[in-house]
Amino acid sequence: MPQIADHPDRYALANELHARPFPTLKAPGQAVFLAIKREHNAAGRDRGADVAHLLALLDRYGAPHPQPGATHYSGAIGAHRLKWESHTEFVTYTVFMEGPTGRAFDPALFEVFPPDWLAAAPGVRMTSALLHVVEEADPAAIRAQLGQWFVDESLAVSQVLDAAAVIAGDFRIDPAGHMRFAVFLAPGTGSQRAGRVVQRLCEIETYKSMAMLGFRRVREMQPDLGALDRRLSELVTGLDAGEAMPETSLHRLMEISAEGERLSARSSFRFGATGAYEAIVNQRIEVLREQRYEGWQTFGEFMMRRFDPAMRTVKSTRSQLESLATRAQRASELLRTQVDVARAAQNQALLASMDRRSDLALRLQQTVEGLSVVAISYYAVNLLAYALAPLAKGAGVEKSLLTAGLVPFVVIAVWWVVRRIRKAMH
Repeated sequence: MPQIADHPDRYALANELHARPFPTLKAPGQAVFLAIKREHNAAGRDRGADVAHLLALLDRYGAPHPQPGATHYSGAIGAHRLKWESHTEFVTYTVFMEGPTGRAFDPALFEVFPPDWLAAAPGVRMTSALLHVVEEADPAAIRAQLGQWFVDESLAVSQVLDAAAVIAGDFRIDPAGHMRFAVFLAPGTGSQRAGRVVQRLCEIETYKSMAMLGFRRVREMQPDLGALDRRLSELVTGLDAGEAMPETSLHRLMEISAEGERLSARSSFRFGATGAYEAIVNQRIEVLREQRYEGWQTFGEFMMRRFDPAMRTVKSTRSQLESLATRAQRASELLRTQVDVARAAQNQALLASMDRRSDLALRLQQTVEGLSVVAISYYAVNLLAYALAPLAKGAGVEKSLLTAGLVPFVVIAVWWVVRRIRKAMH
């Protein structure tokens, strides 16, 4: 039968859904977790450096390399298994170790990452954790171990996945520099479910730490944002009181708007990423299906009391920054209206001045016309007097009488001609 052609990426896209299976871990066991992030411009980093760092670790253990361009890897390193993932801003390494150890949360477990390899990392440690997994169902034994391993004041404990396990952690950095999480598996809990629990705990810790970067950014920008808010309030108050010229206010408003845009540009990515990380933390806790255990606070309650206030602060600051931009826009419209009103008043005053000048010009023109009638009449009378003088002498009329008799007629004629000319022009 003829076959229909496949999309070039059909198999790659389908296989992507199965590329990151949950790890498996048997009890007793341990997991060592490390998240590395560039300090600046982590989203635009050279991801080739991350892969090169992974290859350097694999070469230490003689392990095979991932495919070119891979964003995740799972494989054996010595007697353990490694899971590596590349994310938008960070990379994670999780090493799963099966079998008992001398003591829980032994800092020596982290030596699976060679010190010189850690020193050459293309970034800094965002977080690291030691996870201790044992099979234990006795509440008294669990209570005793929790008292030895964690700080009771911040300890969160919950029963998860329909009582398949009890998880615990205090979200504090221990003297060795790592977070600690304990997983007590109920008898009969499979290795795949144990691996999912460990994976979820690592994700909760990582995304919680990444989300808190937004809180740090907020604390850094609060002084600048507060100063901008005060300056904008003073400017708007000055507009109402008419304390400054519109040009001066416009210059100040442009400075405030530019500063606000600078803060927005610097923080927009972090605000968006923080919201995404917060959502992932809450989703990962939700899928664990927590139940209260022995009266301790659950992971969800811990986040509600310690993590959520920080996230609300981030959201509040983001809203404040957006409100600042909106208020600056309204102030700009108010200032523009003020400038338009002032300009209209100037135009009205200019038109009134032009009207007065027109009236003066008309009066001057009328005055000039009157004077011109007199002047033209004077010259016309003299010309006619010279022209008619011989005739007047023969008739016995003196020149002075002749001139006096011509004046009324000449003046009226000149006035009539000037008036006709003015009407023709208008």
